[in-house]
Amino acid sequence: MKAVSLVLCFAFLILQVDSLNSDQACLEIKGQCQDDNNKCPGSYYSGKCSGGETRRCCTQTAVEKDAGYCSNLQIVSRDSWGARRPVKVSNIPNPVPYFFIHHTAGRECHSFVQCTNLMKEIQNYHMDDPHRQYYDIGYSFLVGQDGRLYEGRGFRREGAHTKHYNTVGLATSFIGNFMDHLPNNQSQAEVKALIQCGVYNNYISKNYRLYGHRDIGTTASPGTAFYNVVQSWPRYSAQKPLEDKIF
Repeated sequence: MKAVSLVLCFAFLILQVDSLNSDQACLEIKGQCQDDNNKCPGSYYSGKCSGGETRRCCTQTAVEKDAGYCSNLQIVSRDSWGARRPVKVSNIPNPVPYFFIHHTAGRECHSFVQCTNLMKEIQNYHMDDPHRQYYDIGYSFLVGQDGRLYEGRGFRREGAHTKHYNTVGLATSFIGNFMDHLPNNQSQAEVKALIQCGVYNNYISKNYRLYGHRDIGTTASPGTAFYNVVQSWPRYSAQKPLEDKIF
């Protein structure tokens, strides 16, 4: 029996050493291997940890990486801002006919560090709040007052942003409250460029219609001051869109 116990103990030690060796790539960037449904203070990296594909390397500091959608437009990837793994993913048919403009109605962010922290807060709120319990952060994309676009659910996945239109539309939310002032020009320009990227890559119909969130819901979003400007954006429509009848 002692011999069997020693063999089992030795085998366990070998497995532990192998695991540490397999996690070495993560340790080298001062990260920690964990299941990616857990919160991460920095960025997530794939391929640096032993175990399944959901065991990934979490660092303490966020590093900006492009999501890779648009050749001429930088979009901070989900891994960059440390997004948790979605509970569930549903794809939508592209191109979509509608694009919606929101605001988060909370704090603004003016730096990469501030914005990545707020992205985590928003995702946690959407997923963990008992009155929401979304599968993921609700928006397709978000934009900060740092002038950066941030990947939410992206171009291909069904969001939880605009009731009755989540399978037929995409949405970008401006991080902040824009009831009495405007988001800066750079953030507005980035979202316009995002829409054009979506059209060019066939994620968004070339005949798309643009709406403010308040056009189709009982909400103040995207803020009164900003909404007055959104109405002058290309392809803004006063005609109510057709509901998807699903969400």
